[in-house]
Amino acid sequence: MKAERTPWLWVPTLYFAEGIPYFIVNVISVTMFKRLGMSNADLAMYTSLLYLPWVIKPLWSPMVDVVRTKRWWIIAMQALLVVCFGLLATSLPRRTGEPMPAFVWPLVLFYISAMLSATHDIAADGYYMLALDAHRQSLFVGIRSTFYRISSVFGQGVIVVVAGLLELRFGDIPKAWTITMLMASALLCLMVVWHAAVLPKVEKASPEAGTKRSVGAAFGSFFRKDGIWLALVFMLLFRLPEALSVKMLTPFLLDGRELGGLGLTTTQSGLVYGTVGVIALTIGGIIGGIFSAKVGLRKSLWPMALSLALPCAVYLYMAAFQPENIAVVYACVAIDQFGYGFGFTAYMLYMIYFSEGEYKTSHYAICTAFMALSMMLPGFFAGMIQEALGYTGFFVLVMVCCLATVAVTALLPSRINPSFGKK
Repeated sequence: MKAERTPWLWVPTLYFAEGIPYFIVNVISVTMFKRLGMSNADLAMYTSLLYLPWVIKPLWSPMVDVVRTKRWWIIAMQALLVVCFGLLATSLPRRTGEPMPAFVWPLVLFYISAMLSATHDIAADGYYMLALDAHRQSLFVGIRSTFYRISSVFGQGVIVVVAGLLELRFGDIPKAWTITMLMASALLCLMVVWHAAVLPKVEKASPEAGTKRSVGAAFGSFFRKDGIWLALVFMLLFRLPEALSVKMLTPFLLDGRELGGLGLTTTQSGLVYGTVGVIALTIGGIIGGIFSAKVGLRKSLWPMALSLALPCAVYLYMAAFQPENIAVVYACVAIDQFGYGFGFTAYMLYMIYFSEGEYKTSHYAICTAFMALSMMLPGFFAGMIQEALGYTGFFVLVMVCCLATVAVTALLPSRINPSFGKK
């Protein structure tokens, strides 16, 4: 049964709501801990471990298939995240520069939020594949990836700008971030109300619940898929340049020029991503979805792979020359965000393609687990590598990692059905 309600009502907001907790946990936490006085090495290590729930989520993804409906799971997880972020706001250290024990409870609540968010992802992605046919999945994959990334830019832009303005107003960094996290909780509360009203009821019961699907059956059928090892290599290495660099982008913007950074304020850092960044990302994602729907995944793979990897060069340029003109920083971020919005479409569409068939909800969850693993492992070491090499040397290494993207892309096109994604 397909949804009668237009996907434009729920696809953008569903993936915006999916992205908000993910990026608060995995990206905004970096900015917050940096402002609260944590070192680059510590914040990269501890926040990279926050990816773990996305790595292991296939262990409970069959439960989302067989218990209630995916619509129920979406709304329930969003409601629990509202509560969790509210508690997180009250647990932050009261002063900057506190020792690590002061961060224990915030980290615990971040891990709980990560578990809830990962479960929400399983339900949302499964719901997307059930509610839309193959062509509309291809057409809307650019929209969903765009709004997912907009949630990232919203977090790094609007949320961080708000935190920066509150830091200036109160002169109290912990208080500013406490209020900011309460506002994020309120935003998610609005998402709960909206989705309870607009998500179509496309399931009477989970379509995979006719028999009790076991975790072993879901895993076993996934690893028996044709071309599984090539698919895993692709999922682990396609985003390697981003995986290594993402934890260090915010510290790079915030660290002083004497440390090799750009010396931006919290507000400036947020504005860079929240203005031209969001516009460029939106345009890139929409064009990527239209392009893939027109030519199919196979033909779109190469241009999207290059678009994803090569714009990382803008950070090497900024690290080497440390431009003082903020307009140059805006232009560099715009190039990077447009390329990412366009290129990431191929990665998401390939995971949908590889998940087709029996257990597609569970198999897509397994694919996204490998996606999370591809981000967690390089990110865990990113802070230590950056401190050892400096920012310029670090971004040189990021550019070397682009070779991995090129290599895995070269191996894949012949294994993809030329008609997939086309009308």
